[in-house]
Amino acid sequence: MTAGRLALLVTSPRVAPGLLSHQAWEVLTGATRRLARSPQEPLAEALTEAGLELEYVGELPPPALARRLVELATADPVVWLGSADTDPGLSDAVAAEVSRLETPPEVELVVGSWDVQGGRLLDAVAAMDRLRSPGGCPWDAEQTHASLGPYLVEETYEVLEAIEHGDPRAVAEELGDVLLQVLFHARVAEDDTADPFDIDTVAGLLVDKLVRRHPHVFTDGDASTPAQVEQEWERIKAAEKAASGGEYSADPLHGIPAALPAQLAAEKVLARVRRRALTPGEGTLEALQRARTELTLAEERVRAALRDVADDAAAG
Repeated sequence: MTAGRLALLVTSPRVAPGLLSHQAWEVLTGATRRLARSPQEPLAEALTEAGLELEYVGELPPPALARRLVELATADPVVWLGSADTDPGLSDAVAAEVSRLETPPEVELVVGSWDVQGGRLLDAVAAMDRLRSPGGCPWDAEQTHASLGPYLVEETYEVLEAIEHGDPRAVAEELGDVLLQVLFHARVAEDDTADPFDIDTVAGLLVDKLVRRHPHVFTDGDASTPAQVEQEWERIKAAEKAASGGEYSADPLHGIPAALPAQLAAEKVLARVRRRALTPGEGTLEALQRARTELTLAEERVRAALRDVADDAAAG
């Protein structure tokens, strides 16, 4: 950096302090003065450990901080280390300060680190932890796996409805509600004194399962078509269940929740039958189709009755 220049260094709070871009390190090492709010700022701690000298300004309001930074930058190359709270109001204050000067220093925004994909998941985990911790939300604090169960079902169906409507924004929002349920259940489990687990346990088990059941991607499997992938998935899952003493291979209904809606249960069983190359009798399949048709008609009657109830309630 040269004299007459002010660099505002911003970083992602979801990336470890000190893991900076090459440009950021060049700006830092080339600056005469490096200022931060306090020695307790994560980035300040990392740079001090790296051997860089820093100056600390304390809790100055944005206008006063902007004035000091701009004044210093008229004589020296200066770097401001962005604070963990992102310094609200500082950029506007710097712009106002620079605009009043006849020969202002050059101001540069330097991005020191970017979020990796999935970085906002860490924010979601942190928000859920705060809601469940002392001083958080009293409603969230009293929830259990059982009390949250109905919400997980409801949110899943709202995702399906958004998909049917073809609204990507709505799909993203509803998927967020499903993610909330996963985070919520994992956070509830942390408080289980008998057999606790956390969100990392959930994610770790998922990754392990994905790797095991995709040998054609992660190891030396040779499935190359969707049909072959389904058959291999079924074979690996059956082997896993057999190793744990389950009856998965012997019974196509094994492991299907009793509360799963009948139409979804039918699709799941038929998929298992197809993947296992089983051949039910024609009469059995016809009976299932008739039952599903009757169920669809019954559901339509229930929905019509619910519409009548809602209309009568609104009219009253």
